[in-house]
Parts: sequence; structure tokens; C-alpha cells
Amino acid sequence: MAIVPRISLHFLILLYVSYIPLSLAKDETYFIYNGFHDKANLRLDGITEIHRNGLLQLTNLSRQEVGRAFYQFPMKFNTTSSLSFSTNFVFAMVQQVKNLGGHGIAFTISPSRDFSHAQANRYLGLFNISNNGLSTNHILAIELDTVQDPEFQDIAMNHVGINVNGMKSNESAPAMYFSNKEGKNISLDLMSGNPMHLWIDYDEAEKLLNVTLAPTTIPKPNQPLLSTPIDLSQILLESMYVGFSSATGTLASDHYILGWSFNKSGPSQSLEILRLPQLPRQGKRAIPGPMIMTFGIAVALVLITVAGAAYILRRMKYEEIREDWEEEYGPHRFSYKNLHKATKGFNDTELLGEGGFGKVYKGILPSSNVQIAVKRVSHDSKQGMKEFVAEIVSMGRLRHRNLVQLLGYCRRRGELLLVYDYMPNGSLDKFLYSNEQPNLSWVQRFRIIRGVVSALLYLHEEWEQVVLHRDVKASNVLLDAELNGRLGDFGLARLYDHGTNPQTTLVVGTVGYLAPELTRTGRATTCTDAFAFGAFMLEVACGRRPIELPAQGLAEGVILVDWVSECWRRGAILDASDPKLEGNYVVEEMVLVLKLGLLCSNAIPAARPSMKQVMQFLDGDADLPELPHDSVSFGAFTSNEASDFMSFPFSQAYAPFSSMSSTDSILRVGR
Repeated sequence: MAIVPRISLHFLILLYVSYIPLSLAKDETYFIYNGFHDKANLRLDGITEIHRNGLLQLTNLSRQEVGRAFYQFPMKFNTTSSLSFSTNFVFAMVQQVKNLGGHGIAFTISPSRDFSHAQANRYLGLFNISNNGLSTNHILAIELDTVQDPEFQDIAMNHVGINVNGMKSNESAPAMYFSNKEGKNISLDLMSGNPMHLWIDYDEAEKLLNVTLAPTTIPKPNQPLLSTPIDLSQILLESMYVGFSSATGTLASDHYILGWSFNKSGPSQSLEILRLPQLPRQGKRAIPGPMIMTFGIAVALVLITVAGAAYILRRMKYEEIREDWEEEYGPHRFSYKNLHKATKGFNDTELLGEGGFGKVYKGILPSSNVQIAVKRVSHDSKQGMKEFVAEIVSMGRLRHRNLVQLLGYCRRRGELLLVYDYMPNGSLDKFLYSNEQPNLSWVQRFRIIRGVVSALLYLHEEWEQVVLHRDVKASNVLLDAELNGRLGDFGLARLYDHGTNPQTTLVVGTVGYLAPELTRTGRATTCTDAFAFGAFMLEVACGRRPIELPAQGLAEGVILVDWVSECWRRGAILDASDPKLEGNYVVEEMVLVLKLGLLCSNAIPAARPSMKQVMQFLDGDADLPELPHDSVSFGAFTSNEASDFMSFPFSQAYAPFSSMSSTDSILRVGR
């Protein structure tokens, strides 16, 4: 009789010991978080934090930052009979400026949680320029992307993609969901600030990956957004981590995860939507109770009566011009009060540059801490201002990584204020000609040239309308924090529909970059932009301005395109390269840029290549045609013509080219 309890005790001990690894294995197989009140099983990285109410915030409005959250235990793949898995989570993206935010969130399965070498912005904190696309990454990512990046062939700003080992999606689709009730797809705005539900299901038997998106107000749709055949056995390793990575760029968004469920051995559990934490209020306060509201109204009436005169005087300080036709442009208009505060009252300490056409100030928007550049431009509101503002708003919708983002405008009395994204490294011409800036390497210069080509190709052919920049030059190419070139200053730009002819007939631009036909016809085309870009390429490669006058201490004036063509005709084109480079460049690339600069400088507009052809030449996808040998094929000027042109009536009021700032050098005789 005494043996029985001892056997039972041994049995219970064995049962208890065997239960421990089973429970641990269960933790590593599936989990569910209806809010993240306990972060014990999550590893946070970067700027990620968990709010008191259980809300997981991956990123905030800090720019060029990364946030990650991974389940701290690895999942075992390739050790069981199936690689199938299922997960669903609820997320939200809150933009900092209407229709502007970045960059996105990626659900990630990775062999490691170490992303110390990954970059922010378009790489979503997962890859960098060196390892992007390498098969050795063994990473599967489902991206929720809000920025269209041509480099990765993104289909739209607002899309969902399935990515393997890099940022170029294997398959992607605009964000939408299938309505079971209506039997059709309905679009979703990822940056709406509303919570959304995403399901990811992989069936090993069918080798099929399904991604389904929907608002949190409806059940899981019957049809997925993406359904892709894929063999994960070639991608996933034995031990993998699951989690989220998110990043911001020049613009930022608040990226949140409200709840998350994962299962390695079957369908993931459904989240309890009503239990999920609430998002922070976006600039709104809770509505007070009736008594508080009544008291507040009474106090407000008294204050308005007493301080009415002072209020009116203060309003006059920030008075703006607002007309009925501007109502449709509301989201693109900044208040003068905010711009005044952002620039410290347009204080000279915030001045970035000035010239004959206006001043540019650095500012920080008080509501979002976003850095901006504000250009103050004088104008006559009676002459085409409605059409001008309409075009400014249209160009504010341009989205390209090599364009300076035009965020909006403001009108006040006799001036127009244009608000741009701030570029910390200033303009390219300062790096080319100022001894106070470090010398740019050839790798950096070639990348800048390719960036400007990409921007012009987007403006000329890839956007919904044709955009003529009309003032391509080094001082209008700004450099971001990574010294990437961004084409800016759209003050002279003009838009027209594809397949039609532009109607501009006024000569505008900068001496040395103006195509010869402009002085005869005044008509700007994509060919005149190509000519200016040719002068720009030679300027970057040679480190010299398009026109150097005797006033600069030279024995005689030098026209850059004539000098480069002369070097080419005597078989020594590399003599034209910038001496500051000290011969440290790829010879083939330097020769290509110099010849391409001459080709774009052809006096015959039809002989100049389009930006698409220029990109093909630079990428090595097409061979550069043979250059003509006659001396009159290139450029706008002979030495005599240059002198004659500088005596043109509209250029007499301007200083020699060498003393012009980026704004002084603009020749404007009308819009």
C-alpha cells in the first residue's frame, strides 16, 4: 500500500517536468496581443515605444529614424513537416502633413534581429544600398508603403507589396479591400489615420502566400488583395524572427501597431477589436461637459468683448489675401502666422540666401517641428495670380526622390510665399565654386547628374502633365543630408498636357543655360530643358561656369561648351575635366558625361536627346551617337554673340555672371 503513493508522486513529477518544455514550445509557436501591456516577449529597437494604454508606436514625427519590434523568441522553420504560418495585426499610420508622410511599415521574417547597418527612409530599416536584393539576406517582408520610389519600381504612393530579400516587390497592389457585401474592391488610404486590419497566410502545400487588407469595421474579406505563388523553403532558414520594422525619411508619420496575432502551426487567432488600445487624439481635445461648455462660452464672450480691439490689431499683423477661388486649394495653403513663427519673424539669422527676386529663409513649423525653406517672392496680384497659384498647387503634387518637395504657398499683401522642403547641404554651386565647402568626388558628382536626369525624365514624361523646369542649373540643384541631388526652384516652371504644344513665349532663364532658339522664338520646350541640362553636365564635370567673362581676371572670356568641344576636336577631351578631381574619376564615365553635355548643347533642338535617352546613355543601355565635327553645332554663342547677348535690354541690370547668386542670375521679363 505504501508503494502506490510513491509511484503516483514519481508520475506527477515526470508529468510536471515534461509539461515545462511543452509550454515553452507553445510560446514559441503562437501568440496573441490585444494591446501590448506586457512587453516581456517583445524586443524594441530604435525609437519604438509602448504607451501606457498598450499601444505600440514604431515611429514618431522624427525624420530619418527607424523603429522595430520583434518577438524575442525565434520561430522554428524547416524542422517540421510544414512551413505554413498565419498572422494578422491591426495598424495605423498618421501623417504629419496632409497627403505627405513616410515611409511605411513592413511585417518581417528575418534570420536575425540585428539591423545595425540598415538605413531609414525608403529601405524601411531593413536593408541598405549594399545588401538590397541579395539572396543571402533570407528576409520576407510585407510592406505597407506610402512613398512611390522609382528606383524600386513602386506602382503608387499608397500600396502593399510582397518583398523577398530587398525593397523591389515581387508583387504589389494599390491599397484596397474586397467588399463581400458590394462584391467589388474599394480603395483604402494607408495614411488616413484610421486603424486597418492585415492578414498574411502562407499555405506550404499550395506554396501560396495570401495578403488581405480591410478596415477594422468589417470581417476578413473573402478575396485577398495579393495572392502570390512562392516557395519559402528557398528563403526561410531553420530559426527565424518575426516582427515589424518601420522608418521615416524627409517626411515622417506616426506608425502604430494596435494588436498582433501569430501562429506557426495553424490559423492565427482573431484579434478582439474592441479591446485594442485607442490612438492618440490628433490635435483635438475632448469635448467638455455641458456645464463646463456653458461656463467656457460665457468666459469667451467676456474676453472677446474686452480684447476685441487688441485682437483686430493682431489680425492685421498676419493679414493675408484670400479670395473665393482659393477655397479648393485649402490643403496646400499655409497660414502666414505659422510661417512668421517658423522663421522667427523672417529674421536675418534664418536667411539662407537672397537675390533680385526674393529671399529664402529657413524655418521650423511650430505644429510638427518639420524643417522648411520659405521663399518670399514679390508679385502683382492682378496679373495671372489665379493661374500661377493653380500651377504651384499642381507642382505641389509632384513626387520624386530627386525633386525638392514644394509643400504649398501663402499670399499676403504684395508678396507670395512658397514653402519647400529644407535641404541641409544647400545648393550644388557652392560645392563646385566655394573653397569653404569640401570638394565633391566624382562618384558623388555622377550620382548627382543621374539624379537630376531622373527628375527631368519624371517631369517631362512620367507625370500626368509635362512640366518644363526652364531654369536647370547648379544653383537650383540642392543637396540633401546624404548629398543626393534634388532639382528645386519651380518659380519659372510651366505645365502643359502631353501631346500639346506649350504656349510660353517669354524669355526666362539664366545666361549660359538658355538654348539659342529661346532668344529667337521665346518658346520653351523639353528641348530647351535638355540644352540647360547639357550646360549643367559640363559645369559639374569641368568645375567651371557656362560663361566666364574677362571681368573675372581672365585674359579673355571663356564659353564652356566651346572650350570642351575644342578639347574634343583635338583628341584631348579629358583636359576639360575639373582639376580639383586630380584625375580621380572613371575615365569612361567622364568621357561619357562630357560628350553627352556636348550632345545636349547641339544648336539644333531636334538633335538633342530626350531625358529618357540620356538616362539610357548613362546606364549603358544605349550607345552614344557620334558627335558632329563642325564648330557651330554646339552652344548658343560665339564669342561675339556672347558679348551681344550680354547687352540685351533685359540683362543690363544684372551684375557679371560670377557675382550672381542663385536668385540674382534669373532673367525674368514676364511670366
